[in-house]
Amino acid sequence: MSTLFFKRFLKRPFRIASIVPSSKALVERVASKMDFSQPRVITEYGPGEGVHSREIARRMTPDSHLLLFELDLAFARDLKRQFADDPRVDVIHGDAASLPFELKRRGIASCDYILSGIPFSILKIEKKRALLRKTYDALAPGSSFIIYQVTNELKQHATLFEHAESEYFLQNIPPMFITVFHKTPSLHGCGRRASGRKRFSGLVGVGADGSA
Repeated sequence: MSTLFFKRFLKRPFRIASIVPSSKALVERVASKMDFSQPRVITEYGPGEGVHSREIARRMTPDSHLLLFELDLAFARDLKRQFADDPRVDVIHGDAASLPFELKRRGIASCDYILSGIPFSILKIEKKRALLRKTYDALAPGSSFIIYQVTNELKQHATLFEHAESEYFLQNIPPMFITVFHKTPSLHGCGRRASGRKRFSGLVGVGADGSA
């Protein structure tokens, strides 16, 4: 555990879901839920000190894109330092409600994956459902929203997603539920579109609380 992580947890324990960062085993299991065989657009809500972000960046193709939304200023500054030499990664200090603007500015219509470790259980019901709605809208058909949480209560609210699969992962302190919410491919569309930074037009909105 880094000194920075411990200090931020002590200052804002309800915004950071655990007193220690995700274990290497959890990071690898979460990353295994994503297909990195082609260019991807990935967004992460509340990356904290970046343990999942680093693994995602390590696996991504050279023309993939990772957007990190972090509310905590100290974490955001540290993430910008970590990824200063990686043009595929953008660190945004602020609420993920600005994601529509960030996507539009980059010519990106939607995301292949959205990852979140923010503690949804502490969000008010209206905010939680609004976030789920916007997250669903931001994903391309056939894409996934992946969460790792201490509780699995979000499944009862995420009814927009056509299918979800969960596992209880014990190789972490504390143990975590990993849930993948799938957005079913459109029956009237052309399937999944090719990912890339400048291949998209249009705009799909999304909002979140970053670290929550």
